[in-house]
Amino acid sequence: MEGKMKTAVMLGIGEMGFEERDIPQVKDDEVLVKLEYVGICGSDLHYYETGAIGDYVVEPPFVLGHEPGGTVVEVGKNVTHLKAGDRVALEPGKTCGHCEFCKTGRYNLCPDVVFFATPPVDGVFQEYVAHEADLCFKLPDNVSTLEGALIEPLAVGFHAAIQGDAHLGQKAVVMGAGCIGLVSMMALKARGVSEVYVVDIMEKRLQKALELGADGVINGAEENVEEKIRQITDGRGVDLVIETAGTEVTTRQAISIAKKGSNIVLVGYSKSGEMTLPTSLVLDKELTFKTVFRYRHIYPMAIEAVSQGKVNLKGIVTDIFDLDDAQKAMDYSVNNKADIVKAVIRICKDGEKAGE
Repeated sequence: MEGKMKTAVMLGIGEMGFEERDIPQVKDDEVLVKLEYVGICGSDLHYYETGAIGDYVVEPPFVLGHEPGGTVVEVGKNVTHLKAGDRVALEPGKTCGHCEFCKTGRYNLCPDVVFFATPPVDGVFQEYVAHEADLCFKLPDNVSTLEGALIEPLAVGFHAAIQGDAHLGQKAVVMGAGCIGLVSMMALKARGVSEVYVVDIMEKRLQKALELGADGVINGAEENVEEKIRQITDGRGVDLVIETAGTEVTTRQAISIAKKGSNIVLVGYSKSGEMTLPTSLVLDKELTFKTVFRYRHIYPMAIEAVSQGKVNLKGIVTDIFDLDDAQKAMDYSVNNKADIVKAVIRICKDGEKAGE
């Protein structure tokens, strides 16, 4: 497809603008996708606020966004499993396929991954993208492209649940009720965990957790989390804790409320990258720590869970902005973190042509 497309670009810290760019040309193993929705992730906000995450430094103009859903409009000559008109969720990381991690199926650990919106690789706050066809997953008729855009964060939640060996009969706690906390909670429920409780200090997020299926919530600003869990579990502690808040306080609470011999999964990144934890208690309880870096082999499972009604992805969306309002979308997301659970940018509506 020939032509131009609108692209929202980060021009500097706290500054968005637009560029007209060429519509990408598809390679033999790629498809061209007309993007319809792209989620705003915490990493997008961090780049927008600070210009960097660790060693990944933004060099403007830079395109944010790595949670896309859309419709295929063109296919490369080697692509047989997708056709124009198919609606897809895009897995944003293309790996090398040759390193030990790729060869052993742990491709999320590939050191040479090319990942949307991770500098210097541009993201997808734009109208079209050409992407590896094998990383574009067809959506069932009952799954929208809005939900398709949210498969990416849901994949993180499922990976966390799998890392923690979540299963029927367990009691679990999720620390943090932001987007990743909520999708982790729903992933635990989808995997059959009997009771899932969610801890946060923002009441609006806790109410959203209840709305989406949490068995109970604890406001850490108003209640003693450890005491509440002791009451719920008759003093035994919970079988699994997934920590998504990324704070030392909540990680210490996770260690305190975990049952002896249980699993704690660390998902949230702390601001400093470091924590001081009660390791003697960890040893006394013989706790197992697992960690999460993105996900692997999750998209088909996550899409099926949404299609079967086991996960209410639309329920986490609190705000939708048009691409033309990219500056407003980013500023509002930065300044209203207590009110927003998940914000999404609508590139164009389903059935609408990009550029109209």
